[in-house]
Amino acid sequence: MTKHIRRWVFALVAVAAIVGLAGCSIPGRTQPKGAPDSQEPGHVNTDQFDKLTLECQILSPQQIGKAMGGYAPSPGFNGAICRWTLPGPTTVTFNWFEWGNVAAEQRTAKKMGYETENIKINGSSAVQQTKPGRSICGVTAKAPSRGVYTWFVESPGQTPVDPCTGAKKLMEMVLKTSA
Repeated sequence: MTKHIRRWVFALVAVAAIVGLAGCSIPGRTQPKGAPDSQEPGHVNTDQFDKLTLECQILSPQQIGKAMGGYAPSPGFNGAICRWTLPGPTTVTFNWFEWGNVAAEQRTAKKMGYETENIKINGSSAVQQTKPGRSICGVTAKAPSRGVYTWFVESPGQTPVDPCTGAKKLMEMVLKTSA
């Protein structure tokens, strides 16, 4: 390596080190909200996420149970989706994609091997998704505020409610509640 190239490499390394150090916090200076607390290593202030699972409360567990034949559901994973398990085992899933649209959800369902059908829920356009050979059904509709709501019901065993009947009933309830 020539002397000229070595100087350039050294200069680039020095600049990278300076830029890297500039990004570090300096004691006594403010940090972004949620940044680790210097007094408790690894601590993240989660107060800013107090409404993280708010969409999971759009219907109460009692309302979900009533729509699904009277069984009390057990909440499961919360996050990007909300999930409840009922006896059978039947799984009920809800998601709200704030920037989604029904047409995009229908295209995605078709790409994933679901059969889709345009339906009406409380007078609103919706899409029902079923998968051949599986006892699973989803219903997607435009959310009253923005985006789309989707309810999926999957029941590999015997259940008092047909998955499509359950998904439609849940969507009817949530559209009525959020209107």
